[in-house]
Amino acid sequence: METVAPFKEVIEEIKEASGEAFRFCFQCGLCDTVCPWNRVRQFSIRKIIREATFGLTEIEGEDIWRCTTCGRCPDRCPRGVKQVEVGMSLRRIASEYEVFPASVKSARTARASLISEGNPLQFDRNKRGDWAKDLGVKPFTKDMEALYFVGCYLSFDPRMKKIATATANILKKARVNFGILGAKESCCGESIRKIGSEDVFQSLAKENIKTFIDNGVKKIIVSSPHCYHTFKNEYPEFMVNFEVVHITQYLSELIETGRLELSGEFGKKVTYHDPCYLGRHNKIYDEPRNVLKAVSGLELVEMADWGKDSLCCGGGGGRIWMDTPKEERFSDLRLVQAKKAGAKVLATACPYCITNFEESMLNLEYDDVLEVKDITEIIQEMI
Repeated sequence: METVAPFKEVIEEIKEASGEAFRFCFQCGLCDTVCPWNRVRQFSIRKIIREATFGLTEIEGEDIWRCTTCGRCPDRCPRGVKQVEVGMSLRRIASEYEVFPASVKSARTARASLISEGNPLQFDRNKRGDWAKDLGVKPFTKDMEALYFVGCYLSFDPRMKKIATATANILKKARVNFGILGAKESCCGESIRKIGSEDVFQSLAKENIKTFIDNGVKKIIVSSPHCYHTFKNEYPEFMVNFEVVHITQYLSELIETGRLELSGEFGKKVTYHDPCYLGRHNKIYDEPRNVLKAVSGLELVEMADWGKDSLCCGGGGGRIWMDTPKEERFSDLRLVQAKKAGAKVLATACPYCITNFEESMLNLEYDDVLEVKDITEIIQEMI
C-alpha cells in the first residue's frame, strides 16, 4: 500500500489530533454498523483506523474524504477511539501535500474564496449584508442585546436568504435589540478545518475573534449549527469565550418568556430532522421540538432515525462542497423517511441540511408532496 506521507508523519499527526486513542481500536466493527455510508455503498471507517495505526493510510484515495463527521461512530465506540479526529488529521496531511481526489477539487475553490473574500461561495465580501438592506436591520453596536451572526450561506445563497430574513423579522417582532456585522463578518471556518486546511481556519477564527472583541460582542445568535459548534467548542482554543445561542434555543426562550407570541393555525403534519451538529455534537434536541409544539394546529411526528440516532444529510465534514453521486446521497433516504412518517413538511434548522434536502426533492420529484422549511420560516408565518 502506498502513502504520500512518511510513516512517522502520519502517526505523529494523528497523535497530535487525538492522542493515543486511535490505538485503542480492537476492530469490533460497531462504527461501521452505524455509519450512514453503509446504507448507500460499502465503506469502513474501521479499516481506515486500522491502517492509520500502522501509518499506511492511502491519503490519495477517496475514503478519507467520505466521513461527514456526523458523530455516530464516536457516539457508539466502546473504546473512545476518536474516529472523527483521526480522519481529520489524515485530511490535514493530504492537504499539506496537495493530494486531492476528483470529488474534492471543488473544495480547493472554496478555500481560495475563503482566503480572498471570507466566504466559500466566491461572493464579494462587501455584499455580505445586502440581504438586510430593506429590512431595517441595524449594524451591531456594543450596547445591543445580541449579535446575529448570519453565516455565509444565509448571507449569499438566494434560498438561504429567506431564512435570514425570517430570523430578522422574528427578532424584530420580539423586540430584540440586535444587529449584524455585514462585511465585517467572516466565515466561522468550520468546514475548511474539516477538510484539512488548519491554517485557513485559524486565520478566519482570529479575524472573527478580533472583530467580536473590537465591536464589544458578548452574546451571539447563530442560524447554522456548524457556526454554533465552532464558536462554542472550538474558538475557546484561542482563550476566548462568547455566549453562543442557536436560534432554536433563542426562539424557545422567547416563546416561553412571552416575548414572542404566536397566532394563527399551521394545520400541517410536520417532522423534524435533527442536524448532526445541533443534536449529536451539542445535545440540542428539545428546544427545536418545543418551538414546533408551540405552534397551534401543527402536528409533530417523528421519522425513523430521530434524536441521537438522526440520519445525517451528508453535508458535514466539508462534504457540502464535494460531489456526491445521486445514488449515494443520504438526503434521499431522509426524504423517504419523512414521507413514510406521513409528513407534509420536513422542518430542520441547518442550511446544509436544507440545501441537500431540496436537491434531493428534485432528484426524487417530491416537490408536490413535501415542503422543506427552516423552523424560522414556520414561526414567521405565525407572527
